[in-house]
Amino acid sequence: MNRIRKGDQVLVIAGKNKGQRGEVLRVAEDRVYVSNVNLVKRHTKPNPQANQAGGIVEREAPIHLSNVQLFNPATNKGERVGTKTLADGRKVRVFRSNGEVVDA
Repeated sequence: MNRIRKGDQVLVIAGKNKGQRGEVLRVAEDRVYVSNVNLVKRHTKPNPQANQAGGIVEREAPIHLSNVQLFNPATNKGERVGTKTLADGRKVRVFRSNGEVVDA
């Protein structure tokens, strides 16, 4: 079970974007793309077939999973995540600090 999923609010804990918070756009292997975090400028050629204009495009670059933590709105901090199996057999993610269930 992945600790970080698409749509989660995460806090960057290391690197040049330390302290920034955003929503996970996608998860790729051991890296995540976070909205408006780790932005890079990409020089792109125009592609008329894809109806894409050329120029300098700013987009998100991937961040390693070890450099982000799931954001806990109750404590307003980034926290570690563990898993727990409920009585009905479902596996859910829980915050390690207080055991609060992340998934509904």
